[in-house]
Amino acid sequence: MSPVPKKGIYLLPNLLTTAGLFSGFYAVVASMNGRFEAAAIAIFIAMIFDGLDGRVARITNTQSEFGAEYDSMADMVSFGVAPALVAYNWGFADLGKLGWLAAFIYVAGGALRLARFNTQVGIADQRFFQGLASPAAAGVVAGFVWVAQEYSLASDYMSWVLAGITALSGLLMVSNFKYNSFKEVNWAGKVPFVALLIVMLVFVVVATEPALVLFIVFALYALAGPVNTFRSVDKVRLEDVVGDPENDVDAEFTKDDEKRGE
Repeated sequence: MSPVPKKGIYLLPNLLTTAGLFSGFYAVVASMNGRFEAAAIAIFIAMIFDGLDGRVARITNTQSEFGAEYDSMADMVSFGVAPALVAYNWGFADLGKLGWLAAFIYVAGGALRLARFNTQVGIADQRFFQGLASPAAAGVVAGFVWVAQEYSLASDYMSWVLAGITALSGLLMVSNFKYNSFKEVNWAGKVPFVALLIVMLVFVVVATEPALVLFIVFALYALAGPVNTFRSVDKVRLEDVVGDPENDVDAEFTKDDEKRGE
Protein backbone atom coordinates (compact mmCIF):
# COMPACT_ATOMS: atom_id res chain seq x y z
CA MET A 1 0.00 0.00 0.00
CA SER A 2 1.51 3.30 -1.10
CA PRO A 3 1.86 6.00 1.55
CA VAL A 4 -0.71 8.80 1.51
CA PRO A 5 0.97 12.08 0.48
CA LYS A 6 1.08 14.69 3.19
CA LYS A 7 -1.17 17.69 2.77
CA GLY A 8 0.24 21.18 3.15
CA ILE A 9 2.13 23.90 1.35
CA TYR A 10 5.81 24.53 0.75
CA LEU A 11 7.12 27.02 3.28
CA LEU A 12 10.07 28.81 1.67
CA PRO A 13 8.63 30.01 -1.68
CA ASN A 14 5.30 30.94 -0.11
CA LEU A 15 7.13 32.78 2.66
CA LEU A 16 8.85 34.90 0.03
CA THR A 17 5.51 35.49 -1.69
CA THR A 18 4.04 36.59 1.65
CA ALA A 19 6.94 39.01 2.12
CA GLY A 20 6.18 40.53 -1.27
CA LEU A 21 2.49 40.76 -0.39
CA PHE A 22 3.36 42.48 2.89
CA SER A 23 5.57 44.98 1.05
CA GLY A 24 2.70 45.87 -1.28
CA PHE A 25 0.29 46.25 1.62
CA TYR A 26 2.82 48.37 3.50
CA ALA A 27 3.12 50.64 0.46
CA VAL A 28 -0.61 51.34 0.60
CA VAL A 29 -0.55 52.07 4.35
CA ALA A 30 2.55 54.26 4.04
CA SER A 31 0.96 56.32 1.26
CA MET A 32 -2.16 56.82 3.38
CA ASN A 33 0.09 58.29 6.07
CA GLY A 34 1.87 60.58 3.61
CA ARG A 35 5.12 58.57 3.52
CA PHE A 36 5.31 58.33 -0.24
CA GLU A 37 9.04 57.67 -0.51
CA ALA A 38 8.74 54.68 1.82
CA ALA A 39 5.70 53.51 -0.16
CA ALA A 40 7.57 53.63 -3.47
CA ILE A 41 10.57 51.80 -1.99
CA ALA A 42 8.27 49.12 -0.58
CA ILE A 43 6.93 48.41 -4.09
CA PHE A 44 10.48 47.94 -5.39
CA ILE A 45 11.20 45.61 -2.45
CA ALA A 46 8.10 43.62 -3.43
CA MET A 47 9.68 43.19 -6.88
CA ILE A 48 12.72 41.58 -5.30
CA PHE A 49 10.61 39.06 -3.41
CA ASP A 50 8.51 38.41 -6.52
CA GLY A 51 11.66 37.60 -8.46
CA LEU A 52 12.94 35.30 -5.74
CA ASP A 53 9.91 33.16 -4.92
CA GLY A 54 9.59 31.56 -8.34
CA ARG A 55 13.31 30.93 -8.72
CA VAL A 56 13.57 29.47 -5.23
CA ALA A 57 10.60 27.19 -5.96
CA ARG A 58 12.27 25.91 -9.13
CA ILE A 59 15.68 25.46 -7.49
CA THR A 60 14.24 23.59 -4.49
CA ASN A 61 11.68 21.72 -6.64
CA THR A 62 8.81 23.09 -4.54
CA GLN A 63 6.52 24.34 -7.32
CA SER A 64 2.82 23.89 -6.73
CA GLU A 65 -0.50 25.08 -8.13
CA PHE A 66 -1.21 26.73 -4.80
CA GLY A 67 2.05 28.65 -4.98
CA ALA A 68 1.33 29.84 -8.50
CA GLU A 69 -2.16 31.06 -7.57
CA TYR A 70 -0.89 32.69 -4.36
CA ASP A 71 1.86 34.45 -6.28
CA SER A 72 -0.68 35.81 -8.77
CA MET A 73 -2.88 37.14 -5.96
CA ALA A 74 0.11 38.77 -4.28
CA ASP A 75 1.17 40.36 -7.58
CA MET A 76 -2.29 41.88 -7.98
CA VAL A 77 -1.94 43.58 -4.60
CA SER A 78 1.71 44.61 -4.86
CA PHE A 79 1.81 45.61 -8.54
CA GLY A 80 -1.84 46.21 -9.37
CA VAL A 81 -3.56 47.87 -6.42
CA ALA A 82 -0.62 49.31 -4.46
CA PRO A 83 0.94 51.49 -7.22
CA ALA A 84 -2.48 52.89 -8.18
CA LEU A 85 -3.33 53.81 -4.58
CA VAL A 86 0.12 55.26 -3.93
CA ALA A 87 -0.25 57.45 -7.03
CA TYR A 88 -3.81 58.40 -6.07
CA ASN A 89 -2.86 59.36 -2.53
CA TRP A 90 0.12 61.33 -3.81
CA GLY A 91 -1.69 63.60 -6.22
CA PHE A 92 -4.84 62.21 -7.81
CA ALA A 93 -7.26 63.22 -5.07
CA ASP A 94 -7.34 66.82 -6.37
CA LEU A 95 -8.05 65.70 -9.95
CA GLY A 96 -11.55 64.51 -9.12
CA LYS A 97 -13.04 61.85 -11.38
CA LEU A 98 -10.05 61.93 -13.73
CA GLY A 99 -7.80 60.96 -10.82
CA TRP A 100 -9.64 57.86 -9.74
CA LEU A 101 -10.34 56.97 -13.36
CA ALA A 102 -6.59 56.96 -14.14
CA ALA A 103 -5.99 54.82 -11.06
CA PHE A 104 -8.77 52.41 -12.03
CA ILE A 105 -7.44 52.03 -15.57
CA TYR A 106 -4.15 50.91 -14.05
CA VAL A 107 -5.81 48.47 -11.62
CA ALA A 108 -8.02 46.99 -14.35
CA GLY A 109 -5.04 46.71 -16.69
CA GLY A 110 -3.07 44.88 -14.01
CA ALA A 111 -5.92 42.43 -13.36
CA LEU A 112 -6.43 41.71 -17.06
CA ARG A 113 -2.67 41.36 -17.60
CA LEU A 114 -2.33 38.77 -14.83
CA ALA A 115 -5.42 36.86 -15.99
CA ARG A 116 -4.13 36.71 -19.56
CA PHE A 117 -0.67 35.65 -18.39
CA ASN A 118 -2.09 32.81 -16.27
CA THR A 119 -4.10 31.45 -19.21
CA GLN A 120 -1.09 31.51 -21.54
CA VAL A 121 1.37 29.67 -19.30
CA GLY A 122 3.01 26.90 -21.30
CA ILE A 123 1.81 28.07 -24.72
CA ALA A 124 3.23 31.59 -25.04
CA ASP A 125 6.67 32.42 -26.45
CA GLN A 126 8.95 32.34 -23.42
CA ARG A 127 11.27 34.94 -24.94
CA PHE A 128 8.65 37.68 -24.81
CA PHE A 129 5.90 39.02 -22.59
CA GLN A 130 2.65 39.98 -24.30
CA GLY A 131 2.08 43.41 -22.84
CA LEU A 132 4.04 45.22 -20.16
CA ALA A 133 4.60 43.01 -17.11
CA SER A 134 2.85 44.27 -13.98
CA PRO A 135 6.09 44.62 -11.92
CA ALA A 136 7.59 46.78 -14.67
CA ALA A 137 4.45 48.93 -14.82
CA ALA A 138 4.59 49.29 -11.05
CA GLY A 139 8.23 50.33 -11.37
CA VAL A 140 7.26 53.17 -13.71
CA VAL A 141 4.50 54.52 -11.44
CA ALA A 142 6.32 54.02 -8.14
CA GLY A 143 9.55 55.32 -9.66
CA PHE A 144 7.87 58.56 -10.70
CA VAL A 145 6.43 59.06 -7.21
CA TRP A 146 9.85 58.39 -5.71
CA VAL A 147 11.50 60.90 -8.07
CA ALA A 148 8.84 63.49 -7.27
CA GLN A 149 9.47 63.07 -3.55
CA GLU A 150 13.25 62.97 -3.93
CA TYR A 151 13.39 66.22 -5.93
CA SER A 152 10.45 67.93 -4.16
CA LEU A 153 8.33 68.22 -7.29
CA ALA A 154 5.02 69.91 -6.57
CA SER A 155 2.14 67.49 -6.90
CA ASP A 156 -0.31 70.20 -8.00
CA TYR A 157 0.97 70.20 -11.60
CA MET A 158 2.97 66.94 -11.69
CA SER A 159 -0.17 65.03 -10.73
CA TRP A 160 -1.47 65.46 -14.28
CA VAL A 161 1.76 63.99 -15.61
CA LEU A 162 1.54 61.04 -13.22
CA ALA A 163 -2.13 60.50 -14.11
CA GLY A 164 -1.16 60.14 -17.76
CA ILE A 165 1.76 57.83 -16.92
CA THR A 166 -0.45 55.68 -14.68
CA ALA A 167 -3.22 55.32 -17.26
CA LEU A 168 -0.71 54.65 -20.05
CA SER A 169 1.03 51.97 -17.96
CA GLY A 170 -2.33 50.28 -17.43
CA LEU A 171 -3.03 50.30 -21.16
CA LEU A 172 0.45 48.96 -21.97
CA MET A 173 -0.20 45.99 -19.68
CA VAL A 174 -3.18 44.89 -21.81
CA SER A 175 -1.51 45.69 -25.12
CA ASN A 176 -0.01 43.18 -27.55
CA PHE A 177 3.37 44.87 -27.56
CA LYS A 178 6.25 42.41 -27.21
CA TYR A 179 8.58 42.86 -24.25
CA ASN A 180 11.75 40.86 -23.77
CA SER A 181 11.34 38.50 -20.81
CA PHE A 182 15.11 37.83 -20.41
CA LYS A 183 14.19 34.21 -19.62
CA GLU A 184 16.67 33.00 -22.24
CA VAL A 185 19.56 34.36 -20.16
CA ASN A 186 21.53 31.55 -18.53
CA TRP A 187 22.01 32.92 -15.02
CA ALA A 188 23.83 29.76 -13.93
CA GLY A 189 26.38 29.87 -16.75
CA LYS A 190 29.90 31.25 -16.69
CA VAL A 191 30.60 34.84 -17.76
CA PRO A 192 33.81 36.81 -18.37
CA PHE A 193 35.38 38.52 -15.37
CA VAL A 194 34.60 41.91 -16.86
CA ALA A 195 30.89 41.12 -16.50
CA LEU A 196 31.30 41.19 -12.73
CA LEU A 197 32.92 44.62 -12.98
CA ILE A 198 30.00 45.84 -15.07
CA VAL A 199 27.54 44.56 -12.47
CA MET A 200 29.48 46.38 -9.75
CA LEU A 201 29.35 49.56 -11.84
CA VAL A 202 25.59 49.19 -12.25
CA PHE A 203 25.17 48.92 -8.47
CA VAL A 204 27.26 52.05 -7.99
CA VAL A 205 25.19 54.01 -10.53
CA VAL A 206 21.93 52.89 -8.96
CA ALA A 207 23.19 53.70 -5.45
CA THR A 208 24.09 57.28 -6.43
CA GLU A 209 20.57 58.25 -7.56
CA PRO A 210 18.33 55.21 -7.01
CA ALA A 211 15.03 57.00 -7.60
CA LEU A 212 16.02 58.62 -10.88
CA VAL A 213 17.97 55.64 -12.24
CA LEU A 214 15.25 53.09 -11.48
CA PHE A 215 12.55 55.30 -12.98
CA ILE A 216 14.58 55.82 -16.17
CA VAL A 217 15.30 52.08 -16.47
CA PHE A 218 11.66 51.04 -16.10
CA ALA A 219 10.44 53.89 -18.31
CA LEU A 220 12.84 52.87 -21.10
CA TYR A 221 11.73 49.25 -20.75
CA ALA A 222 8.07 50.35 -21.01
CA LEU A 223 8.88 52.26 -24.20
CA ALA A 224 10.86 49.32 -25.62
CA GLY A 225 7.68 47.30 -26.27
CA PRO A 226 6.10 49.66 -28.80
CA VAL A 227 9.50 50.33 -30.38
CA ASN A 228 10.25 46.61 -30.82
CA THR A 229 6.77 45.94 -32.15
CA PHE A 230 6.81 48.71 -34.75
CA ARG A 231 10.34 47.73 -35.74
CA SER A 232 9.53 44.04 -36.14
CA VAL A 233 6.44 44.14 -38.33
CA ASP A 234 6.17 45.35 -41.92
CA LYS A 235 2.73 46.88 -41.44
CA VAL A 236 1.29 47.73 -38.05
CA ARG A 237 -2.24 46.41 -37.59
CA LEU A 238 -4.75 46.64 -34.76
CA GLU A 239 -3.86 43.09 -33.70
CA ASP A 240 -0.26 44.21 -33.15
CA VAL A 241 -1.38 46.78 -30.59
CA VAL A 242 -4.48 45.45 -28.83
CA GLY A 243 -7.12 42.74 -29.18
CA ASP A 244 -6.71 39.07 -30.04
CA PRO A 245 -3.36 38.57 -31.75
CA GLU A 246 -3.26 36.27 -34.73
CA ASN A 247 -0.71 33.51 -35.19
CA ASP A 248 0.96 35.31 -38.07
CA VAL A 249 1.85 38.16 -35.73
CA ASP A 250 4.07 35.84 -33.72
CA ALA A 251 5.35 34.35 -36.96
CA GLU A 252 6.50 37.77 -38.09
CA PHE A 253 8.42 38.19 -34.85
CA THR A 254 9.99 34.76 -35.23
CA LYS A 255 10.90 35.44 -38.83
CA ASP A 256 12.46 38.77 -37.95
CA ASP A 257 14.36 37.21 -35.03
CA GLU A 258 15.82 34.59 -37.38
CA LYS A 259 16.99 37.34 -39.70
CA ARG A 260 18.83 38.95 -36.84
CA GLY A 261 20.34 35.60 -35.86
CA GLU A 262 18.57 35.40 -32.52
